[in-house]
Amino acid sequence: MALPSVACLDLEGVLVPEIWINVATKTGIEELKRTTRDEPDYDVLMRYRLEILDRHKLTLNDIQEVIATLTPLDGAPAFLDWLRSEAQVIILSDTFAEFAKPLMAQLGYPCLFCHSLDVDSSGRISNYRLRIADGKRKAVQALKQLNFSVAAAGDSYNDTSMLIEAHTGILFRPPDNVIQDFPQFPVTRAYDELQAAFREHFARA
Repeated sequence: MALPSVACLDLEGVLVPEIWINVATKTGIEELKRTTRDEPDYDVLMRYRLEILDRHKLTLNDIQEVIATLTPLDGAPAFLDWLRSEAQVIILSDTFAEFAKPLMAQLGYPCLFCHSLDVDSSGRISNYRLRIADGKRKAVQALKQLNFSVAAAGDSYNDTSMLIEAHTGILFRPPDNVIQDFPQFPVTRAYDELQAAFREHFARA
């Protein structure tokens, strides 16, 4: 008997632009262009970001003002609509609830698992709180234990543990370093290619 399918997607780089890169562009702070495409250790990356925000006195409101100008990637809403017609979809992201809400509205409020921020009364981001360590992989693991067939797509180092754990892992527009380090995953660069990869998984499930 075929198992019901769940599709798990990363958010930034798959459905919406990279938030931190856009903050870097808007503020002129080049150091903020470093993302999970460059740094495999998420805690190292976030400590680095928080130190930069403190140094430049950037607040949550400053970041939210940039996010308010962003729209989903071209073709992302139509792809997501198709995927939701074929399977249950969960967005597994290392973004933060305080960042994601405007973007979720533009995507029709898909299910999102992400993290949260500690923000003081001045709007300074003092810390970040993981929902759970290695949450992407653990979410896929839990879905498998619930007897779902899981296909996952992402673009960065922080997605690779969920791609490994899933029945099918797919890279979408990854940088060359991620392709080189994880050659076992098929690489897709357009939404029709990503759709075809999910179709193949659904046919096997």
